[in-house]
This record gives sequence, structure tokens and C-alpha cells, in this order.
Amino acid sequence: MRFTYRQFILFGILCLISSVYPTKSSAGILTGAEQFERFLPILKGKRVGLVVNQTSLSNGVFLPDSLSSLKINQTCIFTPEHGLRGTADAGETVSDGTDPKTGIKVISLYGKNKKPLPKQLNDIDIIIFDIQDVGARFYTYISTLYYVMQACAEQDKEIIILDRPNPCDYVDGPVLKPAYKSFVGMLPIPVLHGCTIGELALMINGEGWLGNGLKCRMKVITVKGWAHKQAYSLPVKPSPNLPNDQSVALYASLCPFEGTDISVGRGTEYPFQIIGSPKIKNTAFRFTPRALKGSDMNPLHKNQECYGKDLRQAQNPNGFSLKYIIEVYRYYKKTARNPEAEFFTRPKWFDLLMGTDQVRKEIIQGKTETEIRAGWQKDLEHYKKIREKYLLYREL
Repeated sequence: MRFTYRQFILFGILCLISSVYPTKSSAGILTGAEQFERFLPILKGKRVGLVVNQTSLSNGVFLPDSLSSLKINQTCIFTPEHGLRGTADAGETVSDGTDPKTGIKVISLYGKNKKPLPKQLNDIDIIIFDIQDVGARFYTYISTLYYVMQACAEQDKEIIILDRPNPCDYVDGPVLKPAYKSFVGMLPIPVLHGCTIGELALMINGEGWLGNGLKCRMKVITVKGWAHKQAYSLPVKPSPNLPNDQSVALYASLCPFEGTDISVGRGTEYPFQIIGSPKIKNTAFRFTPRALKGSDMNPLHKNQECYGKDLRQAQNPNGFSLKYIIEVYRYYKKTARNPEAEFFTRPKWFDLLMGTDQVRKEIIQGKTETEIRAGWQKDLEHYKKIREKYLLYREL
């Protein structure tokens, strides 16, 4: 493999920038995408497909732009939920199109199909997957990872994963039961899985979760300078409603509220940092969800004043907590005529997010968080043993 003089100079500049100017949130840490010297030679002469979004940055430069400048033959970009630039609402269908800057064809994996079709892989030799995860099972980027790996295995395509640190690096919560498998929970893992995208991909392959004996040809470009339990602040918001570190820290514990009457602040400037409902009264804190372009145009309790809690300065739960859900349900139990129906307005969705119906049933029974947590400990300990086999970054 040989580089042209121009490619050699650009390649050298990119490598120099990566080594001298680490990202502002992670001094001393190099993500997989910042290590061009490790993956660029693999791409030379190949037809390359990418699975990327707005988080696919190397020192502020969008990965497709960097690869275009190096004359890498990018034939297609696949995009997950929220689209290529991360501006589509949660659950909003994302359409196919063309990246206006590079002219590369863009195929949505959150539209008609969530898995690349065989014909869409015909002109691809190798796929790069570079998306920032936040460590929660129901964050759908890992479901996209699963389907891309499965498609690659079926069509004998190789995948390169450019790994990134996990900003919510805990192992906690109930493990998903098979009956509750969905796009917000594809894998038998806990709510907080404690893996990077690369480690999770190794687990999917190693545990045979792709089905039918499939194995995906893959390579992980590991992060340098990071270890598990090391804090990592994201340089760009991973999706429209996770704008900062506090929202990421609270996300796993607040997301199950989406199956209830309680707003998690969608349609405000503080999503996943505040909670409330019009049915809650006598609290000093209040907010009104509104249509908010680039975040949520139809939030729960739109244009209604909600009363609740401001969690912008709340202590990090350091894992997955049922504290807020149990507290608010107990309020409904005291004030509502039919607390179960009025609080759990979408019980099936709540169960899909939890990966089981047991948590909801035990909350209704009035069990404490300690009692509920005891019910998932055996499965959690089993998962931890599985996880141990695939760790790439040991704790310091």
C-alpha cells in the first residue's frame, strides 16, 4: 500500500494533531477515531461504508470529512436514530439522502429498515463504526451496532470499531429477559452494561448473540489513555436530549419515566435533569414543556405547567437508581384515584425499558428499592462474569 505525497502530508498532519491536541474533555485520552495510523492503512484501496453521526469527531473534524481529504473511497454512510447530524427527535423517522459536504450517499437505519440490506452492502468491502455510546441498554445506538454486525456477518463484510470511552461506566440494573427484547433492548445485559462499544461488540460476537452461529469479522481500534471508572466528559452531546454530563449521569435512572405520566424535561432546556407532571401539586419548582426544534416537537404535557423536581444539581446516582420513580409513584398512591393506571400510563413501554415486568409489579406492591434490587442481583452477577471476558480497559 502506498500513499500519494498529498495523502502522506495530510495523514501526518492528522496524526500530529491527534497526539499534540487531545480533545478538550479528555486530555491524555485518544479515541479510536484519533488514531489514524492504526486504521487508515486497512482502508486503503477498499470501498468503505461508515456508521456515524455527529459524535464521530476527531479533534473537532467530522470523520467522513477527514477520510474524504485523504481520498478514502467512502461509498455509503449509514446513520442511526437522530440522523447524521443528531438533530432528529427521539423516535422520529430519519430519511435517506446525501451528505451535502462530501456528496456521499446516506442511508438511514432508523427509517424503513434498522438493519443494512444485502443490496446496500454490495459496494462495500469494510465498514467503520464510530458512534459515542452512553452506557445504557436502551440507548439505541447499540441496537444499531447489533444489526450492523449481524448484516456484516451474513454478507461476510469486515467491521472496524473506533472505540470511545463510556461516560456512564457502571454495571447496574435488571438484566433484560428474552420476552422483552426490542429495539430499546436487543441484548441480555443490564440497564447499565459497563462496556465500551468495542467491548460490547466483542461480547456480542463471543456469546453468539448474532444468532445462527454467526460471527462477525471485526477489529477494535482501542482507546489510549483511558481505563474503566475513569471520568470522561463528552465533547459533543450524543443526542438532542442529552446536552451535558448531568443529563448523561441521570439518563438511565430517569428514562423509565417515559413509560409513565411524568415528563423528564423534553421540550425544555433541561431534558433528563428535571421531572414533573400537571398532576403533581404544591412544589416550588415548575416548568412547561413546549415544541422545541432539534429536541422534541411534541413532548409529553406539551404547553401544560408541570410541577416536580429540579435535578440539575442533584448528586450523581453513581449507577442505576429507582429512587425517583418510587418516590413519585408513592405520591400518586396518596393522591390519585387509580395510581397504577394514572402513573404507569404506558406500562408495556416501561417494561421494555426495564427489560422485565418485575420491577413495575414490585413498585406497585410497595417494595423498597433495596428489596427490588435484590431480585436482579443473581442475574447481574452472572452478567458480570460474562463481561469480564471481554474487557479491554482494566480499572487503574
